[in-house]
Amino acid sequence: MTTLPIDKARVRRSFERAAGGYDAVAVLQREIADRLLERLDYVRLEPQRVLDLGTGTGHAIGGLQRRYRKAQVIAVDFAHGMLRQARRRGGWWRRPQCVCADAEALPLVDDSVDLIVSNATLQWCDLPLALAECRRVLRPGGLLMFTTFGRDTLIELRQAWSAVDDDAHVSPFLDLHDIGDALVRTRFADPVIDVERLTLTYATVRELMVDLKTLGAHNATLARPRGLTGRARLLALEQAYEIHRGAGRLPASYEVVYGHAWAAEISASGRSVTIPISAIGGREHSVKPAP
Repeated sequence: MTTLPIDKARVRRSFERAAGGYDAVAVLQREIADRLLERLDYVRLEPQRVLDLGTGTGHAIGGLQRRYRKAQVIAVDFAHGMLRQARRRGGWWRRPQCVCADAEALPLVDDSVDLIVSNATLQWCDLPLALAECRRVLRPGGLLMFTTFGRDTLIELRQAWSAVDDDAHVSPFLDLHDIGDALVRTRFADPVIDVERLTLTYATVRELMVDLKTLGAHNATLARPRGLTGRARLLALEQAYEIHRGAGRLPASYEVVYGHAWAAEISASGRSVTIPISAIGGREHSVKPAP
């Protein structure tokens, strides 16, 4: 598993600044959160405690509370600004419990959570560390369900920048096979990974870059260029991106990775056992990209 190291302090600052305007542009993030929650319809689980890991502004909180009315929903994010937005979710009588913490170091005791839902968060983490923390806090028989972005995300932007210079302008994303391997190495049982590709379109490259900035999705690699991007380089980027234009619009592709895995049950002998397939509803569920 090889990615460029992420500057976590920059990621946190970016999301702090983005909190106020995030919902205005987070169309894709809301869509994949809704699709992730739909997958819970096919899981037989009655959790007492649910963790919304990387809650952002808390879009998933209402859906989790409606599904699991008796469960405690805990919203975790490492940006205070995002949590202030998330705190407003749910009815006044049932505000979520909000915890400001890094997914790589959760302030929760072992075996304390029944379900972890994480939408579009793991790409900002050291994946093995974050998964190890998820595995630690999940009770035996607990479930992790997540989305993240695969390596072909923003491939057009990456290709256009590569025609301009050799610097790393786009944050790296993991291959789905690396994600599956990381789940196995952290002792999750029966991991399942699948992918769909969604595309947003823009009139100009500048519109795309404004959206990414508003989302807080800056290039966060430690190897990123530190100087300002001059007008000439931006013009070169725009020209390089034009080869992707179709039907008058520029595409921005996202490889959305969906995954789930179980915390193994512990038998009377102390050996772990995997969750039977009967724990998942029998109906097939296909997710199709939006038209």
